[in-house]
Amino acid sequence: MSVDPFQGSDEIFIDDLQVQALIGVYDFERGAPQPLRFDVRMAKDNRPAGASDALGDTIDYAAVSERIAVLCAQSQYQLVEALAEHIAAQLLAEFPMHAIALRVTKPHAVPAARGGVGVQITRQRERA
Repeated sequence: MSVDPFQGSDEIFIDDLQVQALIGVYDFERGAPQPLRFDVRMAKDNRPAGASDALGDTIDYAAVSERIAVLCAQSQYQLVEALAEHIAAQLLAEFPMHAIALRVTKPHAVPAARGGVGVQITRQRERA
């Protein structure tokens, strides 16, 4: 039985971040970047930032958003699953959070799926 790493945690979130990435298995997908949407939840104790009112005591969601955009711009992955794993690992390594939930949507991959298709993963920082 797995434990929810977000249970009892504060969260910082980014909803519906829209970026471009070269992603896909099929030849027609490899010709040009296509849009992706990201929903990100990051588990972190927000009490220090609430007490200090200092950006250094929290996660800068603008910096996280920019990092996701850069990682997507550099991406050559075929699968959304691989891109999601890479981004989750990078964000866990670079920002002070103990867990991340990442939802990646390809809005145009399946035309009949009006909201898009994609993956959702939850990862947490490895214990030393």
